[in-house]
Amino acid sequence: MEELFVDFVVIGSGPAGQKAAIQAAKLGKSVIIVEKDHVLGGASLNSGTIPSKSLREAILDLTDFYERSFYAQDKPIRAVSINDLNYRLKKVLEEQRKILLRQFEKNKIKIVYGKARFQDKQHVVVLDEHQKVICRITADFFLIASGSKPRNPIHVPFDDHVILDSTRLLDIDHVPKTLLVLGGGIIGSEYASFFAALGTEVTVVDKKDHLLPLLDREIGQHLQKALAVIGLQFIGNKEPDEIKKVGDHVEVRFKDGSKLQAEVLLYALGREANVQDMQIEKIGVVIDQTGYIPVNALFQTVVPNIYAAGDVIGMPALASTSMEQGRLAARHAFGAKTHHFPTFYPIGIYTIPEISSCGYTENQLQELGFRYEVGRAYYYEIARNQIAGNDPGMFKILFHTDTLEILGIHIIGRAATEVIHIGQVAMSFNARIDYFIDQVFNYPTYAEGYRIAALNGFNKIKHRK
Repeated sequence: MEELFVDFVVIGSGPAGQKAAIQAAKLGKSVIIVEKDHVLGGASLNSGTIPSKSLREAILDLTDFYERSFYAQDKPIRAVSINDLNYRLKKVLEEQRKILLRQFEKNKIKIVYGKARFQDKQHVVVLDEHQKVICRITADFFLIASGSKPRNPIHVPFDDHVILDSTRLLDIDHVPKTLLVLGGGIIGSEYASFFAALGTEVTVVDKKDHLLPLLDREIGQHLQKALAVIGLQFIGNKEPDEIKKVGDHVEVRFKDGSKLQAEVLLYALGREANVQDMQIEKIGVVIDQTGYIPVNALFQTVVPNIYAAGDVIGMPALASTSMEQGRLAARHAFGAKTHHFPTFYPIGIYTIPEISSCGYTENQLQELGFRYEVGRAYYYEIARNQIAGNDPGMFKILFHTDTLEILGIHIIGRAATEVIHIGQVAMSFNARIDYFIDQVFNYPTYAEGYRIAALNGFNKIKHRK
């Protein structure tokens, strides 16, 4: 058994692990990444963020989705084979893996493939697929960045063809005619919209009464309306009771006695920390009732020299936030000047249409008792959108009635996840709503929506006075 000694061991090579390892290396520390899969990048690169967004882009391109908007969706959907989609996906993943490996090599980060298992607070052993110990690593600090996996109840008969989770869905060998999605959260909503754009008859079922309940309610309603246009049906206030395969289809019986059938089922009802067989309990680290590892504001677990970051600690579980969490954890571990994780950050949801937000929702402001006003700009008012295909969308800016400080920005529509950063930067400097009024924006651009929405909101205040 090989004995290795380093300053920092990172378990997992997803976004949190990548940035933590590189940050520690930049601080002059010796680093080992332990990766249980024989490909780098974690779930984000191999079964999550990058594959799903690559799939989305390929679908929009190959189906002429935006071009069809000029014909009011009357133009038939161009048939797309699963091979076409997989070719695009494979190209992106290959390039991303090469870039990641190059970054690790450049920073002299050693990679050990296998399963990490804690012996005590200073040691992990790494096992191969036959449970044979490859090596034992001694380190001063550890970061658990092993991500999450779909929460799959044992009573659900998953297979690789009909009853799928989000990981298995990426290996599907055909575009189904009908798809039933259980779960109206981010993963369920994204994949549901992708397949609806391919022409699949999609039904989403959730126990809540609307899709994506974390969103500002008005934006959620706008999304459901846009998805209905491309043929997606949403059914709320329903909970599954029994899921079974019937012939070559799946049948779901719900607690209210109703039934639904489909060619394929996507089960997207939650995720949990991917820490099985790591024996974290041996060192005193346990998962909480939500299924994740609890940490403090510095990303330390109850064991001070053992940190955790990314999906393994739960919400917000975004690749972007995971990267920053990992970086901050590494900086704190080695005594570098650091700061607390930002109190607000953009959230990007890649449905069709896409959504991005930063700051408070209307519901939150009402609960807090804020005096606020709303400025809106609809995509049909924006010249750039007319040029690109007149797609549905809106900008929504929430600001304080008295101070005019921007409190929240919510965008749905094409380029939402790109233009949100303008609002994010403005909010980080405590900008007021008139900041957007006084600036000149390139014309024609989607970013003009900020100015239109700001004028809309400011005029309400002016007229009220």
